[in-house]
Amino acid sequence: MLPENLRAEQFAKYPPQAEKLAVVHLAVLRQLPLSFLPSLLRELIEYDFMFPAERGSFDRELATLSALTTAQIDDWFHGFAQIHLSPANEQFDWVGQPAQFTEQLSAYLWSTHQMDAFRGAATAYSDRMRALTVPEPLPMHRLGIAVIGQGVAAYEGPLFRKLREHGTYFSRINPDQGLDQILAAVAARAKQHPAPYAHWYVDGGTPALHNPSLTCVSYAALAPAREVLLKDIQHEVEKAGMGPEELHSRIARLSPSELGIGGDTLLDRFQVKLLTEGSGTQIFSTTFAQWTAREVLRRAEALTLVVRFAPRQRERPMSELLSSNLGTPALDPLGSLIDADMAAYYHWINQQRLPESRQSSFVAWFEGHNEAVAIGPSLPRGTESTSPVDLRSLLAIATG
Repeated sequence: MLPENLRAEQFAKYPPQAEKLAVVHLAVLRQLPLSFLPSLLRELIEYDFMFPAERGSFDRELATLSALTTAQIDDWFHGFAQIHLSPANEQFDWVGQPAQFTEQLSAYLWSTHQMDAFRGAATAYSDRMRALTVPEPLPMHRLGIAVIGQGVAAYEGPLFRKLREHGTYFSRINPDQGLDQILAAVAARAKQHPAPYAHWYVDGGTPALHNPSLTCVSYAALAPAREVLLKDIQHEVEKAGMGPEELHSRIARLSPSELGIGGDTLLDRFQVKLLTEGSGTQIFSTTFAQWTAREVLRRAEALTLVVRFAPRQRERPMSELLSSNLGTPALDPLGSLIDADMAAYYHWINQQRLPESRQSSFVAWFEGHNEAVAIGPSLPRGTESTSPVDLRSLLAIATG
């Protein structure tokens, strides 16, 4: 089937809001080439489980497409229209299974040497869409905070080397009640601008006491789900003929209930994707914290994001890592500090990719110690401060 033959009833199995949106925009969906449309439907079918920021972005994309004339659509999608597809592609249920279609399409494009052409068309589309869709202004400047080094008594090496050139390094931080001061400051931001999924606290271990206005995701809270998932993976890889693609497809179909996750529908779905789409998020707490921070910024476009890194388990053979019957694993606080130091830099980079990044602020702190770095519009770059300051004051400086 080709897009021009789309009918409203074919979206009956989509979640309610996604189905309604598809029917409203059916006219423009029929005009899009098959090499592109399933990618759009892959997002659309997840609409009911998107965070507010994602929905706003997707709504603007559909509104922009619907406003194009037929001639403009032909121009915008000329590159996609030149992609040759096989009869098997056309016969696949790309409406009901858009994710599976895009996976098969990727393999087909590689095998037919059309991937470069597809990427060129996708880049041109993204550039045009970005130029025409203007995000809504932020209600407050964005703030990111990384807390690293939990459990490390002392460390003589230099920290925050990649971040220092972008802000001010503070060497006389008063660490007393530092985490409490951070969580109190972000709770005040959530009170100042209360909005669903706008203010987050991600912990690579057991979360500290925090205000319920913060959306919290933690490695410790997901321990039962991680155990279920690792057992499922171990069971699947022992099957004859189970390859990486089949395993990926099997894991991608897991639901929150199958992993024992339940409560907030959007957050449940998000946490499942953290564990099933991230590489190593099921095993290493530092990887979990870093990947979660990336996804919170990419998907929820958080106004406030605190990420606290905890010691990860030491590396072991994969067969042991996949086993859930090895008791309490040995931890590696020092190695985790080094991992988290780099992860804090990636946290800042990902924050800089979001709108109004020049007005955003970022703070990274060596937990329990006197070292931190702060980046903000009013802070000089590549400098060091030896003035004594606590975390509450440091956050005020960074955001002032």
